[in-house]
Formats: sequence, C-alpha cells, structure tokens
Amino acid sequence: MQTVNPTTGESLSGYDVYSAEDVQQRLKQSERAFESWKTTSFDERSPLLHRIADRLESQASELARLMTLEMGKPISQAEAEIKKCGWVCRHYADHAERYLTPEPIETDKTESYVRFDPLGPILAIMPWNFPYWQVFRHIAPALMAGNTVVLKHAKSVWGVAHKIEELCADSETPNGLVTNLAIKTDQVESVIENDIIRAVTLTGSEKAGAIVGAQAGKALKKVVLELGGSDPFIVLADADLSNAVEFAVKARTQNTGQSCIAAKRFLIEQDVCEEFTDRLTEAMRSLVIGDPLNHETDIGPLCRDDLRDELHEQVQNSIQAGAELKLGGEKLNRPGFFYAPTILSNVRPGMSAFDEETFGPVAAITEVTNVEEAIKLANQSRYGLGGSVFTQDLDRAKTIAARLECGTVAINGMVASDPRLPFGGIKQSGFGRELGRWGIREFVNTKTVTVE
Repeated sequence: MQTVNPTTGESLSGYDVYSAEDVQQRLKQSERAFESWKTTSFDERSPLLHRIADRLESQASELARLMTLEMGKPISQAEAEIKKCGWVCRHYADHAERYLTPEPIETDKTESYVRFDPLGPILAIMPWNFPYWQVFRHIAPALMAGNTVVLKHAKSVWGVAHKIEELCADSETPNGLVTNLAIKTDQVESVIENDIIRAVTLTGSEKAGAIVGAQAGKALKKVVLELGGSDPFIVLADADLSNAVEFAVKARTQNTGQSCIAAKRFLIEQDVCEEFTDRLTEAMRSLVIGDPLNHETDIGPLCRDDLRDELHEQVQNSIQAGAELKLGGEKLNRPGFFYAPTILSNVRPGMSAFDEETFGPVAAITEVTNVEEAIKLANQSRYGLGGSVFTQDLDRAKTIAARLECGTVAINGMVASDPRLPFGGIKQSGFGRELGRWGIREFVNTKTVTVE
C-alpha cells in the first residue's frame, strides 16, 4: 500500500499489508498484554501516559511534519494537534482514577457498590483527518481503564499509524498495549469477529459506521460510533458580527474544512445576512492557499483527489439547483488536490450543500426570517453532531441550545472537543461518547457488587 502526498500527488512510502497470520499473532500479543495490564493500579498506569505525552511533545515537529506530508494539514494546525494529544494523555493520567472510582449505592444490602473493570483489547478504526488526535483520545482513556488497543488506521496515514505504535511502545510496560494492524478494509470484519476483540470504536463516515456497527452487532460486541456531521452555525440579528465572522472562518476552514464538527450550514437571520455574507466572503478570500509545510498557509490540499472531485460535484449540483456562487467553486490548477475556499448563498433544503456533508472549505449560507426558522432548519438534517449559536442574549442562546438536536452546542464560539467534556453525536452522526468521565466509561464492565 502506498501513501500519497496530497500537496504534490506523488507517492511517499510503501507499506506491507499484514496477512491473516500476522493479524492473529498481533491480536494474541494484545491479549497477552491485557492479561498483565489489567492487574496494574492507576498509579502504575499513569506514568506510562505521562511518558507518552513527553514523547509527543518532544517529537512534535517531526510528528506534525509526517502528518502534513501524508494528509495535507497546514503545519501550524498539525503542531497544535500533537500538543492536544499530549493534553489528553496527561488528563487521563491525572483523572482516570477519579472517573472510575467505585460508587456506593444505598440498598437493603449490607453493602452495594458499582465498580468499573477493564474489558480487554479494543479495536479502534480511525480516519485520516485528525490522524493523531482521534487515536489518542481513545488510547488515553482505554489504557488508563486497563484495556489494550488494536489500531486499524486509514490507509492514507499508515506512516502515522506505525509512528503511534512506536510512541506507545514502552520498556517498562507489557509489549503490545497498542498494536497497529496494517490491513485493508475487507479484513476488518474478521478482526471484529475474533474472540480476542471485546469492543469496537470507529470514527469515520456515515457509511463506514453503518457497516462496522452491523458487523459489531452481529458479533454482539459493544461499539461507539463518531460519524459525519453537517453542523448548523446560527447567527441572530443581535450577534457581534465581527466575532461571528471570525469564528465562522475558523470553524469552516480548519483542517481545510475536512472536519466532522466543522460549521457547514450557516443559518443567518435576514437583518444581518447580507452584511455577514459580505464579511465572510472577504475573510475567506484573504486566506493563504499553498504548501501546508509553510507556517503562513491557511488552506492546504484535500487529502485525496476523489474527495476533491466529490466536493466539486456537490458545489456544482447546488448551483444548478439555485444556490448562488459568491466565491471559489473550482479545483485549483496546480499540483496536488487543492480546492478554492468557496461560499454559496441562497442554499435551501434539497440542495447537496444543505442535505449532505461537505468535506472541504465550502460554506453554505441560508437566510432565515427568525429564530424559529433557524432552529427548524438546523434540525432538518439527518446529522446531529454539533452546532453553534451567536447572539448577545445568553438566556435565549441557552434555550436554543436545549432545542438543537446534536451532541455539542457552542454559544458565541465554535464546536471543539475537550478532554474534560463528553463528545459525540446523535441521529446519523453516531452514538456513544468519547472524552471526560463519560468516554472512559464506554469501554469498561460496569459491575454491580452486593454484600449481605
């Protein structure tokens, strides 16, 4: 399997695909590591997570560069991603014991309590767009809970996958706490069915989630799915427009727009829609497009040429259906898989830019007459990952937040994951939660103990 530099379209490195025998051997290694690791205390597990964080931080430049070469993330954002991985490792190293402390329950027994025990090897199927963060936000709580991790990463970032396994290898702990599987998609089902694997987590597309969810269900194994999104970004007439536009640009173009929690549908109250559109257009026009290894670059390439083609088709279909092109709307005539920052206005339900997830720097603007229409259109989506609300009336904002059908709402800011808070979606955006105490409890045996 070859990794490809999306900035140039040239091949980077070749990797051998593991055979069935290789896979079984590695699963056995993970199982052996679990048998030892599950008996350790939190005080024994915590130093490992701190050592991993140390390595992430000391090797940040090298790790970020590899990420940028393999999937095109602008280097400044890549470095920030590595830093965030160190944060999640340290967070769970310091707080996992509190999250998993047995809880006493008052009953008619002499004593009753609930404890949280490790499950075993967890299969983590991970995507390319945040190739370190989305892995470490699973690794950190999983290891601190006493589990081991088997990683199946996206083929675009197999270099990153091997690097993650290397980062987690530790002479002071059992070999195989984090095991990388360099396998193709058609090999995944047999891994899910393997008795060694106790549960599955996937971050990826709606289609991938449906397939893996069905496979895990057939095998009667717990699964957590974090899937796509088409997040609404509501701006009301009393909002601070400068603040709203600043966050709109970042929320739509971070990682060149290739983020499940990126703001995608901009629902703007009519009194400020024209001004917001003009300001957003000028702000996105000024973004620097270029080599993602340059720290001045805002917009890099999309990860693959087929993703760029799909995005362009969505834009063209929306224009043909009546959307107005304000900016961009074209593949850039240069090496690599670049797409121009794009703004579509007059976007309505039924158009690709409204109904589908657009995975790239495309903002879809819809004018709304009032708050009720904004909420209705925000919820008129099969996705339910995140949403943003901009208004100076915080009480009204909190009321709107309660009515939005999604897993996270940001008021006067952008949706972002935080190790201290639960993260996940509803509807076709998946189920289950990651991060915080909620995330670490997804992959444990919640065990009731009673004493007569």
